[in-house]
Amino acid sequence: KDDSLVTKNMVPGESVYGEKRLVAESEDKEQKIEYRVWNPFRSKLGAAIVGGIGAMPIKPGSKVLYLGGASGTTVSHVSDMVGPEGIVYAVEFSHRSGRDLTNMAKRRANIVPIVEDARQPQRYRMLIGMVDVIFSDVAQPDQARIVTHNASFFLKNGGMILISIKASCVDSTAAPEAVYAAEVDRLRKDGCKPKEQLTLEPYHRDHALVVATYRASKKKKE
Repeated sequence: KDDSLVTKNMVPGESVYGEKRLVAESEDKEQKIEYRVWNPFRSKLGAAIVGGIGAMPIKPGSKVLYLGGASGTTVSHVSDMVGPEGIVYAVEFSHRSGRDLTNMAKRRANIVPIVEDARQPQRYRMLIGMVDVIFSDVAQPDQARIVTHNASFFLKNGGMILISIKASCVDSTAAPEAVYAAEVDRLRKDGCKPKEQLTLEPYHRDHALVVATYRASKKKKE
């Protein structure tokens, strides 16, 4: 059961962070396909998939802006998911994690590592085209604002936002459910239409993932 979630390895023969690799034969038995095991305890996005997310907007060919890339464990699986036709722009503020992320990206042509502050999207706007999806795991109290600010720069109309909310990061005194509701409300005020909310328990305590559609404000168009 622990190995139930895998992604097709874009760089066969290599693990990114010591994860297990599995090999299966293709349907015509002509070739072997390598998969990497994705542990939901180590990834909010992985936990959301195992937890039964209704619709996963990240698919082959997607252009994804990933905020809070850390050292790239989940980013590498998103890289597998979007494949060679897709692209993952991974923003990480910490230089130490950013170094790991950058090294990992050398082996994966579809990752663009950006060591910058996600609060300042204007600093990296020249590196990023329009994207289909924003995934955010920045664990900051103003995460909702950070995400919608980035969306106003880079997310296409009708694009999707996936946001991982750590309750104690936003407000450690309130009940997690109240925190999630307040965050969903903030997203709504900033032009997002919440579609789905699911808990990331038992993999991540007091975490939830919210999926929303983004519709840019009309006045933006000149």
